[in-house]
Amino acid sequence: MGNFSEKYDLNKAKLLKQLIEKSYKRGSFTLSSGKKSSHYLNCKPVSLNGEGLNLISDLFLELKDSRSKALAGLTLGADPLVSGLIVKAASQGLELNGLIIRKEIKQYGTKAGIEGPLLEKGTLVTVLEDVVTTAGSVIKAINKLRENNYVVEEVLSIVDRQEGGYEALSDENVKLKSLFTIKDFL
Repeated sequence: MGNFSEKYDLNKAKLLKQLIEKSYKRGSFTLSSGKKSSHYLNCKPVSLNGEGLNLISDLFLELKDSRSKALAGLTLGADPLVSGLIVKAASQGLELNGLIIRKEIKQYGTKAGIEGPLLEKGTLVTVLEDVVTTAGSVIKAINKLRENNYVVEEVLSIVDRQEGGYEALSDENVKLKSLFTIKDFL
């Protein structure tokens, strides 16, 4: 078990270094929540890089509730996270399905709001998110999953900005597990 902890800590340190170098910016920004901020985290330069996504997937696989049978997230930030983690799980002999939640239902074809395999009602789904601020976007994703009879008990995020997201998710009976908080970048 000691080796696992050392590997986990080493991977976490490597990921933080990548995030600081490639994803963290200082300046004047408006966040998706509408809030103004003097710092910004865009995790896509890391999650869309092979080494970065591999680190995220390793770390998330250890954080994820072992009972969860599927991973889901709101497009676009969660797309690489979901894909990376289902591939990582498969490489270790674990079966996980992936679901991508559209921000808007397409008006053609099947008009699907959730893309991926049709899973049994009551399937436990873990939601993935790159950055949680107020959790507004992730709660929309959770609500869409629940409307489709899936069970959501946890959200995994790369970074919690600590601006009310943890509390908002707790109000939804969902636990937020984050690899980092904004304090790790300040």
